[in-house]
Amino acid sequence: MQPDFVINSVRTSQPTALDYWETARTLGFPSALWRLPNQHDKHLIVSFEKTLPRVSVDLEELPAGFAISPFDNLDTGTDSPARTLFMRADIHAIFAQNKSVQQRVTTVSEDDARQFRKALATTAAQPAAARPAPTRPTPLPDPEAQERYVQNVAKAVAAMQRGELRKVVLSRTKRVAFDDVPNAVALFDKLCTTYPTAFVSAVYLPETDQIWISATPERLVSNSASGIFQTVSLAGTQSAYEPDGTPKRPSEAMWSQKEIEEQALVSRYIIECFKRIRLREYTEEGPKTIIAGNLMHLSTFYSVDTQAVRYPQLGTVMLRLLHPTSAVCGMPRDAAFSLIKRHETHDREFYAGFLGPINIDNRDLSEAPYPDPEDAPSSSLFVHIRCMKLEGTVATLYAGAGLTEDSVPEREWQETEMKCQTLLNVINEVG
Repeated sequence: MQPDFVINSVRTSQPTALDYWETARTLGFPSALWRLPNQHDKHLIVSFEKTLPRVSVDLEELPAGFAISPFDNLDTGTDSPARTLFMRADIHAIFAQNKSVQQRVTTVSEDDARQFRKALATTAAQPAAARPAPTRPTPLPDPEAQERYVQNVAKAVAAMQRGELRKVVLSRTKRVAFDDVPNAVALFDKLCTTYPTAFVSAVYLPETDQIWISATPERLVSNSASGIFQTVSLAGTQSAYEPDGTPKRPSEAMWSQKEIEEQALVSRYIIECFKRIRLREYTEEGPKTIIAGNLMHLSTFYSVDTQAVRYPQLGTVMLRLLHPTSAVCGMPRDAAFSLIKRHETHDREFYAGFLGPINIDNRDLSEAPYPDPEDAPSSSLFVHIRCMKLEGTVATLYAGAGLTEDSVPEREWQETEMKCQTLLNVINEVG
């Protein structure tokens, strides 16, 4: 494989992120657009492999690219089938806050690169009026949705009260329809503005003709260039606003015993994973209240200096131990996974899986000089929540609630409604 090289550095009169995105879709090339939490630069990669390989994620071995995994992916790295889709970064474009664009090509196929550049120039030359405009969606009715979900929650609570498991996360869907195919990049841009602390992404999968858009607050694993590993325990949910619309102060948030215990279960599982691999040197910060858009969560942050503990493979090992986390599945994991399969009537697909860039230089070019270039995460994988699937003019939103034996079914329904609003608010604003 050829080394990275910069083929242009241009201004906004040249192709935009929307141009790259539409070019990839026209050619049928998989693509991923993302922005890391608390950063400004937007990254877009295009893969020339129209059928994406299924891999068992190894953060130390994979080339630069983007991974997206389904929820149903109990990856042991040995006898389990590889189900994570890997998008090799044949084209990597970075769109900085100062409007400059930097593009790198890393590919063995110069013919594909030439084809893409030619199509990109054609797309960029089209008048803006010819682009698809976002439209305000209409909810698709599902009159039995609430009753169905509340009944399933009640069954799960009864199972926990019998001692069959300690926690389970049950999800549901909500569908809306647009008058025309929505502009995914416009939705992405609005999510970036609305949720600056989230990992925001849009992923195009030509095999299924799906676009997945998300603004997730939950980091699964990350490895920085300097060897710092990070993961997060995030659970417990409440509105970030008072009933009168006044924003709540995180320091004054009141949490119920059920929510505190729910988050503690996620934290305990991370620590149990550390113990399983005999890792004792880690930093723990929290729990503390964080704001994620219109919601508040309890969160605890964990970090490890992999160079100091001489464990460079920690990110890969922890990924396989953590997914699916108890924040989206439950505890014990196998019992929760089985209950989800029995009671959920929809296929989660990529909801509650994980996604993110692997071995990509994610430094924010908007900041010069860099605070510390060595601390730029080279691999950052996030739990795929607060997401929706676009198929033509129909969007399917996913939301789940963490259940314990103290859960009240009607309240859990309201929690999923609040989570759906994370994306619905933005859709309605853009529409």
